[in-house]
Amino acid sequence: MFELTSYLGLFLAALGAATLLPMQSEAVLVGMLLSSRYAVPVLLAVATFGNVLGSAMNWLLGRSIERFRHKRWFPVSENRLQKARQSYLRYGYWSLLLSWVPIVGDPLTVIAGIMREPFWRFLLIVTLAKGGRYLVLAWITLKWG
Repeated sequence: MFELTSYLGLFLAALGAATLLPMQSEAVLVGMLLSSRYAVPVLLAVATFGNVLGSAMNWLLGRSIERFRHKRWFPVSENRLQKARQSYLRYGYWSLLLSWVPIVGDPLTVIAGIMREPFWRFLLIVTLAKGGRYLVLAWITLKWG
């Protein structure tokens, strides 16, 4: 039972880290890898799935939040929103390869939703980026940890 709750904890940390919440999933993954008590492929799958699901929630938020942009409480000014759109148009969907980068990645996934990025392409690129990051982190941890 402890193993299942540990995997659930990793999933929730990865999910939260992919949203606009200030959470860190890498530390949880590294700790679990160093303990040698868990299957590495399962850890990578759980962390990637949680992180991608969090990014998909950001994409959905972006798809639906723009209708509120003229409200006074809207958290982003029209000017900043326009700059984000222009930046996304300039670099395109390949910019989603940076979705794993702290601070930049989470807003990028929201902008992809606002820009109506097709979900299948969003999901593919974000999964590659986030899964690749966890794979590299696991490799470094297991090789030198």
